[in-house]
Amino acid sequence: MTFPESLPIQVATAGEALIDLLEDAEGRLQPCAGGAVYNLSRALGLQGVGTLYLNPLSRDRFGRQLAQGLAQAGVALARPDPVHQPTSLAVVGLDAEGKASYSFYRDGVADREVDAATLNAACNAAPTLRVVATGCLALVAEDRNKVLPWLQAQRAAGHLVVVDANLRPALVPDMTAYRASVMAALQQAHLIKVSDDDLVTLGHVGADPVADARALLADTPAPWLALTLGARGAVLLHRDGRAWQACETTPVAVVDTVGAGDCFLAGLLAGLLSRPARQETLRLQNPSLDEDMRYILSHAVASASLCVMETGCTPPSSTQVAERLRLAPPHVLTL
Repeated sequence: MTFPESLPIQVATAGEALIDLLEDAEGRLQPCAGGAVYNLSRALGLQGVGTLYLNPLSRDRFGRQLAQGLAQAGVALARPDPVHQPTSLAVVGLDAEGKASYSFYRDGVADREVDAATLNAACNAAPTLRVVATGCLALVAEDRNKVLPWLQAQRAAGHLVVVDANLRPALVPDMTAYRASVMAALQQAHLIKVSDDDLVTLGHVGADPVADARALLADTPAPWLALTLGARGAVLLHRDGRAWQACETTPVAVVDTVGAGDCFLAGLLAGLLSRPARQETLRLQNPSLDEDMRYILSHAVASASLCVMETGCTPPSSTQVAERLRLAPPHVLTL
């Protein structure tokens, strides 16, 4: 297996690529390329991270649109030949604050035509691979036998495993099985990402989301957890008790929040991979310096802020992130 000439592959992503149907001001549904892992992949590519998307895409019109979006972001396809299954769809509703809710159409679709052996083979063919990332719809109980063995193999191979819980309770009929599948994936992670909403869905309903996030981290072997808090910024926790929180110091004109968490995670990983001592940082055995953590978290928050200023998931480029960090750096404090 060979990949197109591009940046050396550092991150491999596995998960959904779908079309978000967004309602416009006249009530018409506008198709936009989306899906959490698809958004993450594009966001990484646009920030200059060599990225390999592992799932197949459909040969239908929407599949071609998704493939074009990845190509424009410089993302390589592990399976460049399209499949006959249709593209996944999500109908997106926005509340008065621009917060998104989703209804999914996911039976017999292209991006679910995967298995652990194929995922591992693609990763094994990328010698510069450092990170594997998944989450959201890839964590449903029905696909557990595809994703979990892959995560276990990649962890054993020494790659940094990143799992974004990004739960979608509206998608599943059996929440008990869904939570169990998500928690099984989190057991393989070196870096977990959750939102405050994810914590509630996982059963952590305390008054303090940071305390709830610490409790979730304690239930896994992961060294790190990133918690997003919407307008209140984000927190990066280490299992040894250290923590950093970042929030914007200037007002952010929010259009909608579609893809904000995906761009946050892309910014986090791009910041992590850009540090000079990235080998040590990637292993996450010995936490990096306080300065590194502040930089990585600031990079993530700036990436998310730029996303929410646009309609739909519009990931920023590395140049845009650098300019925002120069003009309006987030405030980072040690908790």
